[in-house]
Amino acid sequence: MIFTETKLKGAFIIDVDIREDHRGGFARTFCMKEFEEHGLKSSVAQCNMSFNHKAGTLRGMHYQIPPAAETKLVRCTKGAIYDVIIDLRPDSPTYMQHIGAELSADNRRALYVPELFAHGYQALTDDAEVIYQVGEFYTPGYERGIHYADPAFGIEWPMEVTVISEKDAAWAPFESVAVGV
Repeated sequence: MIFTETKLKGAFIIDVDIREDHRGGFARTFCMKEFEEHGLKSSVAQCNMSFNHKAGTLRGMHYQIPPAAETKLVRCTKGAIYDVIIDLRPDSPTYMQHIGAELSADNRRALYVPELFAHGYQALTDDAEVIYQVGEFYTPGYERGIHYADPAFGIEWPMEVTVISEKDAAWAPFESVAVGV
């Protein structure tokens, strides 16, 4: 695996190092030892999958607060998504900054999301499928979210948002949300 730290400390783009031969290719997508060597949380509490019927679908911006703060390793296994994370760690030098990255079945890229980062994505293709390895169990009482179009962050989504859940559309702006740390 090839780990590239983003401008947000502790957040990494992870590319696979494919070994190819006449059969096709092979690559490691997760290795506890390699994650730990990069200072990343390597535990996996659950693996989740989401499927998005239509391009323009948006999911996010979600996070969990302590004691159930979660890490995520996000990979698009079918189609393509634009994945966004926001650093919500008040003591971080990149507090309230965000990055976006295209994850697709073609580029096989993953995004490592540290604890106390809001996470969301927009499907760039119809029938986009996303796999998440999550470092903590989903805990509804500790779930939080912020509005995907909050002007405090200025996220530029690549497409018009055409499908979104009522819950995600109703998240409040960040200024009214307690991160809980």
